[in-house]
Amino acid sequence: MSLTRRGLLTAGSAVGALAATAAAAGPAAARPSQGNEQGHGHGNGQGGGHGRFRTGFDRLSADGYAILKGQRVGVVTNPTGVTSDVRHIVDVMHPDGRVNLTAVFGPEHGFRGTAQAGGSEGRYDDPATGLPVYDTYLKSGQQLADVFTASGVDTIVFDIQDAGARFYTYIWTLYDCMEAAALAGKKFVVLDRPNPVSGRAALGPVLDPAFGTFVGRREIAQAHGMTVTELALLFNGEFLADRPAELEIVKMSGWSRSDFFDASGLPWVPPSPNMPTPDTALVYSGTCLFEGTNLSEGRGTTRPFELLGAEGIDHTWAAAANALDLPGVAFREAYFAPTFSKFVGKTVGGVQVHVQDREVFDPVRTGIALLVTAKQTWSGFAWRPDNWIDKLTGNARVRTMIDAGADTDEVVGAWSKDLAAFRSVRKRYLQYR
Repeated sequence: MSLTRRGLLTAGSAVGALAATAAAAGPAAARPSQGNEQGHGHGNGQGGGHGRFRTGFDRLSADGYAILKGQRVGVVTNPTGVTSDVRHIVDVMHPDGRVNLTAVFGPEHGFRGTAQAGGSEGRYDDPATGLPVYDTYLKSGQQLADVFTASGVDTIVFDIQDAGARFYTYIWTLYDCMEAAALAGKKFVVLDRPNPVSGRAALGPVLDPAFGTFVGRREIAQAHGMTVTELALLFNGEFLADRPAELEIVKMSGWSRSDFFDASGLPWVPPSPNMPTPDTALVYSGTCLFEGTNLSEGRGTTRPFELLGAEGIDHTWAAAANALDLPGVAFREAYFAPTFSKFVGKTVGGVQVHVQDREVFDPVRTGIALLVTAKQTWSGFAWRPDNWIDKLTGNARVRTMIDAGADTDEVVGAWSKDLAAFRSVRKRYLQYR
């Protein structure tokens, strides 16, 4: 199925671009969703929220790989591409005569997951299967299209577990691979997996195109509230409309938008070294903002993104954060010594984030509140010199407002119009109730 919706977002404000896209598409072209979260259908599958849970791969294999028949297939995946009995899909597909798997493409951290943040495994032959593994990390456009062409595949299948945040790079691997597949004339199939923090709502600031990087290529919210197939449809319809991928999606069954990861019954395989549990994903879209500061975001501990701190911080930060009475979360005074990354080998003080009610917890508001209170209570607070915080938030406004003394509600309120416009566009691509 080739999706050819027009409506490419141009540079400028996220509000204007997204609103213009929604208005130009109109109800017939947009095929708006029915009800609050009911999306229109594309590709295979039924709506979520009923029946036994199955991933996109489960449904693809149960159908005998029918949509891949007669094609040379390459898979973009990493260690999260597993079945419910923790067999990797590449190891399942390789000996199966019903599908001709001829190549694997590895993202950041690599196909088998041997690389740390900012690394990849390079080009090699997989010892377990003998399949050639090609490196996609930091490749895009024609360079990545040339990799796909050199591999000799006809169809590229994407199956990676996302974490639900704009700056988690696998969704931009998806975007880059879709764009490159179109350039190379390859079919592109996306297999769905749950958004581990549910798909109930989009939260946070929307990226300003001027701040686009690999931690945020295009204009989506910081916590997008979508699955990878929904994002693929949005990318094709909004951002790749001039040259859309020949896209087919395979949806999950038995998943609904209100489900967190544990509802799936799937084993959690860390999608990257510092995403050890679903609890990490729950806070990540907010507390990852501390990568843009001189505080530790908990890398080098057993609770990355839940532990935050620096030398010289004491109990006053936790007290100030708790005084805000944020919904669904409490903060414990905590001390820890990272084994790598910031403050390696030093004991630092800070907070541990304890989510007490995930149904009402807002990770992005929480992240902003922690930035505001950290700056208020610790004289040593500083942004990273490269203004990495602007890349993470997708704008300079969060940093400049906090520097000017804005409180949490003022910072959060500043993105409300952009977020409303994104939610309007997002709604058209939702696939599950």
